[in-house]
Amino acid sequence: MGEFTTTIEHRLDQAYKGLREARIVGDDYLADTLTAEIEDLRRLADDHGIPLPR
Repeated sequence: MGEFTTTIEHRLDQAYKGLREARIVGDDYLADTLTAEIEDLRRLADDHGIPLPR
């Protein structure tokens, strides 16, 4: 489960960084897409008992 957890955490980190950049440049479509990805990744982590900071 270690590699799975690491992958989820890495993907979340990248998605949050991308979301910040999308908001800075005003790309609403990309921001919405990344928000949905973050929600999916957080749900996946929760389903597998991976603790994440809020």
